[in-house]
This record gives sequence, structure tokens and C-alpha cells, in this order.
Amino acid sequence: MANTCLQFTGFVMSFLGWIGLIIATATNEWVVTCKYNMNTCKKMDELEAKGLWADCVISTALYHCITLTQILELPAYIQTSRALMVTASILGLPAVALVLMSMSCINLGSEPESAKNKRSVLGGTIILLTAFCGVVSTVWFPIGAHHEKGLMSFGFSLYSGWVGTALCLLGGCMITCCSADTPATYTENNRFYYSKQGPAHSGPASTNHAKSAHV
Repeated sequence: MANTCLQFTGFVMSFLGWIGLIIATATNEWVVTCKYNMNTCKKMDELEAKGLWADCVISTALYHCITLTQILELPAYIQTSRALMVTASILGLPAVALVLMSMSCINLGSEPESAKNKRSVLGGTIILLTAFCGVVSTVWFPIGAHHEKGLMSFGFSLYSGWVGTALCLLGGCMITCCSADTPATYTENNRFYYSKQGPAHSGPASTNHAKSAHV
């Protein structure tokens, strides 16, 4: 029962984390940058929001975005973050599906419990891989943007990526740990086997003892 609760909690956390990564991938306000020094940008009331797919200009009366279509001319940190976040968004779907199908309340025919455990461990491992992609992207992107331009603050897209990565990491660990085969089942099976085989050997032993007593 405890493992079932942990598995369900890990599934919910992983699902919410996957949604957070999708939101971070689809939106463009990862970091807020400034062309000039910070004081000049504050006086001009003109900031830039940098994301995976576009650069946006933010001011009181203007919000204009320029799509980053020239892939080969983009910095390495943007290209890598794009690839990793898209990979994380795609991997999340089969991972969540595998964990969902391994829940104790869902039965696929007459499959053994070990098959569910293996499927759950595989789903948890993929979720951890998704979290790894999110970690690299959400850490490397602001560092690269800071070196390229002056970084003023983090955007809500980056916060969404951080929260999603943390949830996937915790959820994947919970699913993987609680889905592993416990040695308790093996011990109980052995105990049942020996208790079954024990009376079969007690007959010859008592017969030999009676014969020696008769002699």
C-alpha cells in the first residue's frame, strides 16, 4: 500500500513537472536582458526578453518579438537548450504513459506483478532523463545569455522550467525506488516452499529413529 501511494505521488509530480517543461519550451520569457547598462535601460523603459524561439522587446507601450529562424547563426547555448527542451517534452509522453499503465489499479490482461514493476522502472528512468535535459537547459541558457548580454532578471518561462525539472526529478526518483522488486516477496516464497517441503522429510527421519530405538 505504501509503495502504491508513493508511486501515485511520483506520477502526479512527474506529470505536473512535464507540463511545466512544456510551458517553458513554448514560451519566450526565459531571461530579461539589456543592450546597454541597467540604468540606461531603466531610464529608456526598454528591456528585452530572450527565449528559445524569439527575442522580444518589452516597454510600456510596446511588446514586439522577432523569431529566431536562422538556426545555424544562433549561439550554441540556444541551439542546445532548444534540442534538450524539445527532447524532454517528447520523452515525457511515453514516460507518463508507462508509469500510468503500471499502476496497481490498472490491469492489462493477466500480466504478473514483475512486468508492472519493470514497466514502472523504465518510465521512472525516462522521467529522470527528462529531468536531466531540463537541468542542463535551464542552467546553461541564463549563463549563456549573461555572457552575451547583460542579464537583469529571470523570466517566468525559466521559473516554469526549474519547477518542472525539480518535480520530474523528485517524481522519477520516487517511481524508480518504489517500483523495484523488494526481497520480502522472495523471502515469503522461500518460507512457503520450505514449510511445504518440511513435513515430507520428517517421515523418514522419524522411521530411522524408531528403527535405531528397536535395535
